[in-house]
Amino acid sequence: MLLLILVLPTVAGLAAFLVRGDRVRRGLLVGTAFGHLALVAGAWVRLPAPAWGGWLDLDAVGLLFLSVTSLLFAVASTYAVGYLEREGHHAHRDFEEGRVFSDAPEARFVGCLLFFLASMSLVTITQHLGLLWVAVEATALASAPLISFHRHHRSLEATWKYLLICSVGIALALLGTFFVGVAAARPGGESASMLLSDLMAEAAVLQPGWLRAGFILLLVGYGTKMGLAPLHTWLPDAHAEAPSVASALLSGALLNCAFVGILRGQQLLGAAGLAPFGRGLLVVLGLVSMTFGAVFVIRQADFKRLLAYSSVEHMGIMALGVGLGGAATFGALLHAVNHSVAKGMLFLVAGNLLAAYRTKSTAIVRGATRALPVSGVLWLVGLFAITGSPPFGTFFSEFSILKGALDAGRWWVAAAYLGLLGAVFAGMGRIMVRMAQGEPGEGVAVEPHEAWSAVMAPAVLLALALLLGLWVPRGLAELLGAAGQLVGGGPWRV
Repeated sequence: MLLLILVLPTVAGLAAFLVRGDRVRRGLLVGTAFGHLALVAGAWVRLPAPAWGGWLDLDAVGLLFLSVTSLLFAVASTYAVGYLEREGHHAHRDFEEGRVFSDAPEARFVGCLLFFLASMSLVTITQHLGLLWVAVEATALASAPLISFHRHHRSLEATWKYLLICSVGIALALLGTFFVGVAAARPGGESASMLLSDLMAEAAVLQPGWLRAGFILLLVGYGTKMGLAPLHTWLPDAHAEAPSVASALLSGALLNCAFVGILRGQQLLGAAGLAPFGRGLLVVLGLVSMTFGAVFVIRQADFKRLLAYSSVEHMGIMALGVGLGGAATFGALLHAVNHSVAKGMLFLVAGNLLAAYRTKSTAIVRGATRALPVSGVLWLVGLFAITGSPPFGTFFSEFSILKGALDAGRWWVAAAYLGLLGAVFAGMGRIMVRMAQGEPGEGVAVEPHEAWSAVMAPAVLLALALLLGLWVPRGLAELLGAAGQLVGGGPWRV
């Protein structure tokens, strides 16, 4: 089954470049997305056997983030059908050598979306640190064409910035992987296995100096891809210029993949008895990221960049939670789920606003609840979902992190955490409420009957964000507990 989870979107991605006709290609996208989700659901019923000699295996961390990725992709694919139809006049222009290829841009977009799903799935499934690095790099290569879809000079600039900055980060992560290999090298220069299970079993004899250096490089490298400040500079441009369906996946799924790389490094540190070293670094980077996010959302003039800087803040929350340990680790992992759902919803709604107003300016967009009744309400309610207001899931996960800080006696961390959360709420609230209220400006078509595909997908995600605030299913709670044990170096038991 593990191989099928990878093969299905890969083969479908290749087929997207070959088939003719928009409806067939879009049907292929949605069918593959829900087929992938069905396979992942099967993994919840019965864990699949390891494959490739243990290189592919699902542990609690992998299953958690694979599930989030698959669910978000399935919902986003239904939105993509209407989005591609609405953007058809853009998607049917591709000039090469003076000829027009009517299917080329959409085929590239759908194909790369499916390759993106395959590469993100590999990140969560692999247990080999080298293959993990390859998979994270593959996510960049697959997602870059999504960012440049509109072929505008700003989107092309954002794509190159994304590739250049993330390439530097991924190079550092590769060096960190080498350092971990050196830490595990046996006397006489014999190379060590890079399987996570083998490294964990021999953690007591890993060379601590090389392991610490390796973790620092992994944290900087994967932290760049995760969007941890001050390594986040690619993220606002890429998320703002990508099509909204791609922005939802970049923020809700891609950033989690980089987080998985950092969690694997923390697993090794915990098994080697060096967990406090990694946790200290994560606390610092977490607070720095939250600070950057709070500063830049306060007076943001672009509502997609507003959401992007919110992602920087939430990545900081997740890093802080793992750094604090204890109950905060559970909160950080649950927050990864909550953030993916809430932020994915907001980026999809942002696509609806952009289609109606034809601008991303927060100063121009007014009266969203009148121009787009459903999307406007979703935008306003989404504000409370993403800023940790009850009864949404983000409140519970953020409160769990606060409890972890207080339980650990980290009073100054708790105070800074609460202050930054309050600043972000005030900054985002001032902008997003003003966008929802008032009268729409001239040239904005009031659409009382919005397309179902444009509102159903974000509505489903908002419902999930609310459900996770009222009730965390027992199976999810057990999986989060098992994943938290793994990050702390403990055993995983089903």
